[in-house]
Amino acid sequence: MAIYRAPLRDMQFVLHELLNVESTLTALPGYQDANRDLIDSVLEEAAKFAQEVLFPLNRSGDEEGCTLVDGKVTTPKGFKAAYDQFREGGWTGLDCDPTYGGQGLPKTLGFPISEMNVSANMAWSMYPGLSHGAYAAIHAHGSDEQKATYLPPLVDGSWTGTMCLTEPHCGTDLGLIKSRAEPLGDGSYRISGTKIFISSGEHDLADNIVHLVLARLPDAPRDIKGISLFIVPKFLPADGGVGERNPVSCGSLEHKMGIKANATCVMNFDGAVGYLIGEPNRGMSCMFTMMNAARLGVGMQGLGLNEVSYQSALAYAKDRLQMRALTGPVAPEKPADPIIVHPDVRRMLLTMKAYAEAGRAFSSWLAVLLDVEDRAEDTEQRQDAADLLALLIPVAKAFMTDNGFETTNHGVQIFGGHGFIREWGMEQFVRDARISLLYEGTNGIQAMDLIGRKVLMDQGAKLRKFTKLVHRFCQEQEGRAEMAEFVAPLAALNKQLGEVTMKIGMAAMQNKDEAGAAASDYLRLLGHLVYGWFWARMVAISLPKADEPFYAAKISTARFYYAKLMPETHALIAKLATGAQPLMSLDQDHFAF
Repeated sequence: MAIYRAPLRDMQFVLHELLNVESTLTALPGYQDANRDLIDSVLEEAAKFAQEVLFPLNRSGDEEGCTLVDGKVTTPKGFKAAYDQFREGGWTGLDCDPTYGGQGLPKTLGFPISEMNVSANMAWSMYPGLSHGAYAAIHAHGSDEQKATYLPPLVDGSWTGTMCLTEPHCGTDLGLIKSRAEPLGDGSYRISGTKIFISSGEHDLADNIVHLVLARLPDAPRDIKGISLFIVPKFLPADGGVGERNPVSCGSLEHKMGIKANATCVMNFDGAVGYLIGEPNRGMSCMFTMMNAARLGVGMQGLGLNEVSYQSALAYAKDRLQMRALTGPVAPEKPADPIIVHPDVRRMLLTMKAYAEAGRAFSSWLAVLLDVEDRAEDTEQRQDAADLLALLIPVAKAFMTDNGFETTNHGVQIFGGHGFIREWGMEQFVRDARISLLYEGTNGIQAMDLIGRKVLMDQGAKLRKFTKLVHRFCQEQEGRAEMAEFVAPLAALNKQLGEVTMKIGMAAMQNKDEAGAAASDYLRLLGHLVYGWFWARMVAISLPKADEPFYAAKISTARFYYAKLMPETHALIAKLATGAQPLMSLDQDHFAF
């Protein structure tokens, strides 16, 4: 059966030994109390909630799903009670502004908590996760009146939030949206249109749902520059609570492959009252505040499912008896050896372990960068953090979810036929993981965003900020002979990435398809550089403590990553060298069946 225990020891290693977050956070205005004791105590309490409350609801929630009757959506048994407990514990406002009732803790704390909640129950975790994105967008772009009205109930969790972008005829190309916003003359608007694939669009967990809706004003340009963002509540606010029902409704629930316990809705806006956020026709810039947070959140979904699948597969591999080890019996007193003795099972387990631990280090560093960007007093420090985040958010979303889907499949494979059977719980992780490669911009879109907007558009300026970090680390480690097996290939890959980037840029100047053809392989190449950098850094810390099992395991896992996973970069570089021609030379009429 599936099992889960929050990986607190590894989280503490990442936060305190690798990233030294206490010194970084306590130097930021408002975070002076964010010391190690506080961080560890918060994570320990979050772990109890994830393990004891959320995880027991995961399979039952998947089996039951959500139900829609007379326009009302009911979540699975136990979901509302869990949400109420989450609210009462103050978790909804953990890193929110104290002005609106939040606890004002660093965003760095939110990421490991997000990982734990996803591992325990991904579908449930999406309800408060999307609300936090709505909070962030209104906090960044809303008027003072909007903040005063909507932020307190979003922070305390009595209201939840959504983001409403996709329509039946358009997903990624939001310039095609048809939803309309007609001014009513009193500062409000009448919103009409249909949105699809709206996670947490309707449910019974909260008193109100605040929809953030993209729509087009009557005189707006007919492309993406003519989109505005509106607050459209399920119930109109009244006297600090909820008043009249707004004409926004759930038309149907999507019948999905996974995340069945999250209400993914078709939402109909039938002249609903909405309120403009920010400036007219500037909705995408406002929505990107929410989308960037959501993309990082989706990356955490890849990590969280990777971790729970790994833990479950590891426990099974240590218990399941099949055949003898190729080198002779390991457990001669038993009729067969546990399958963990077999090299191919170890290959899958180590892949899961290596991707999870590197992903945890990467995402935690990004969380620190979010806090630095938000709070650092030094302008250059804030800008560097912003640039690194802009560059690496597509990598976090796509690389972590690609790896998450791969590793959940490994989990099923390790269980063999039992993995294919629902009662063992492993197939649910695969089904749940699959959506993470699709929503908040497919991974192909993330790759195009990376190569086009984040790398080539500024001639590699953001990329160089990252590669200089890698170069500096390699220089610092040059005198340590025991680090050579990691530093040499890392430095070589760092150099190769620069060369590949230049070649793609030159080719794309002649033919823009060259960038599109390179995008996915390029993102994966950069992803391996990021993970390789973190694994080398973790080894540098672990080597002096190699007599302790935890650190010895770090070193061995890093060696596996460098020997068996990072060599994928050789194939990626070879593929990138072939350019767009193999993809684009076939006439589209020849795609026949």
